[in-house]
Amino acid sequence: MNAKRKIIIDCDPGIDDALALMLALCSPEVEILGITVVCGNVPTEKGAENALKVLQWMDRLDIPVYLGEERPLVRNYVDAMDTHGEDGLGESHYPYVTTVRPRAGAVKFLADSLLTAAASKEKLSIIALGPLTNLARLVQQSPESLDGLDQLVSMGGSYKSHGNCSPVAEYNYWCDPHGAKVVYNAFYTLPQLSGKEIHMIGLDVTRQIVLTPNLLEYMCRLNPERGEIIRRITGFYMDFHWAQEGIIGCVINDPLAVAYFLAPSLCTGFSSYTDVETEGISLGQTLVDAYGFWGRHPNSHILTETNPVSFMEMFCSRVLKGSEKALHPMLCQLMGGCEK
Repeated sequence: MNAKRKIIIDCDPGIDDALALMLALCSPEVEILGITVVCGNVPTEKGAENALKVLQWMDRLDIPVYLGEERPLVRNYVDAMDTHGEDGLGESHYPYVTTVRPRAGAVKFLADSLLTAAASKEKLSIIALGPLTNLARLVQQSPESLDGLDQLVSMGGSYKSHGNCSPVAEYNYWCDPHGAKVVYNAFYTLPQLSGKEIHMIGLDVTRQIVLTPNLLEYMCRLNPERGEIIRRITGFYMDFHWAQEGIIGCVINDPLAVAYFLAPSLCTGFSSYTDVETEGISLGQTLVDAYGFWGRHPNSHILTETNPVSFMEMFCSRVLKGSEKALHPMLCQLMGGCEK
């Protein structure tokens, strides 16, 4: 039996972060050492409270939650509570967890965990679901710790798809473009990261993962308790998507980053040098040098295609405990696109 891969999830919960955490918590291939929280969809303290709520739903309050950076590196902080609700979980207003509390020092926890991993030769991966501010601070304060990094998967950016908070920018990188730039530059320049690439799960693939009302109803039939949690936190999100994009349902970006880490065959793409714009009307845009104009070695692996049915099979079998045998034909019926 293969050993579990050790991971830290860096996030800004957030509705789709909550769904991503649920998927990771139901995946036996990984050992979650901790959850680090950054300002993004909601302020850091609110995000940490939401992470604890998810851990309580899943009976995993043994996993520590750490408070990270409270503002982007340079620009003013702009939250996304218009998208996720004032509580960050779709105005669901689940009660706060009081039995355990968030801990201080997310960046120190990341550094210490990576140094331990490097010393033990058992490397550690990070799945980043929010702005990259915590990781940028890690690069600035403890670059030597990155010897312990196995893989970084980042939900953020966009290659050819349009943005979701400007014509060209995805929210996580738009929220802290300077932080994203620091991290992408580190994967180009730091010897500790030589030969490694950021796995960029951007809007090109996440826009294909849409939770529709029919899928939500199916989830509630599969597992009424967990399905009702998902229904309660995503209603606000669905209303937002209808008002802003005319979508019946909601795009759930972050769970695909977790699913890709668990099963890389879910997405395909290509390696490229990528930079992040930090000024002007293109603030936060990911500049993917797909054709090698700059002649620089790749610092990123850009995912461009995914299989939404396979993703939903994974999510429903793990989080909703659905029968794998029954899931495929039903999801093909609900989602279409399956080959006969």
